Amino acid sequence: MVDPARARKMADRIKVIVAKRLERGIRDPRLGFVTITDVKVTGDLQHASVFYTVYGSDEERKDSAAALKAATGMMRSEVGKNITARLTPSIEFIADGIPENAALIDDLLREARERDSQVGELARAAVYAGDEDPYVKPREYAEEDDDEDDDSDEDEVEVAPAPTGRHVADTEPDAGQA
Repeated sequence: MVDPARARKMADRIKVIVAKRLERGIRDPRLGFVTITDVKVTGDLQHASVFYTVYGSDEERKDSAAALKAATGMMRSEVGKNITARLTPSIEFIADGIPENAALIDDLLREARERDSQVGELARAAVYAGDEDPYVKPREYAEEDDDEDDDSDEDEVEVAPAPTGRHVADTEPDAGQA
């Protein structure tokens, strides 16, 4: 296993080499406007996956994929000449799904905005089923309730304390008997 920092450096170097070679041109007329987006190198530096995007229609993407597959050997020899490694990694071109994913995310965000606006319209037109907020109102006491409470104090009956379970003598013992 190689140091991950070395693998990243090699991946960056391969990305630059392949991009420059594509910039200088390949004689294949099928190759469209190709952009190298990323390169991943395995831990043992034996295989490089080159991710790319193609600007254009689906047919242009298919043609560019075929042109890159045909040019894989030439790209590998170009990479082998320009890196300082004992072995030249095998190269695989993989179409990157970034544009399709970005379009899908844009569609989902647009749909979410539309639904939010619909919910906002429903909220503006909504009315409460009962009182707007029944818990915020202060209590209101009727005056006749206050008068009844004052009269009830006179009729109260004194309640005896609950038994404690201990025997309590009703009378005090005679002082002379002790």
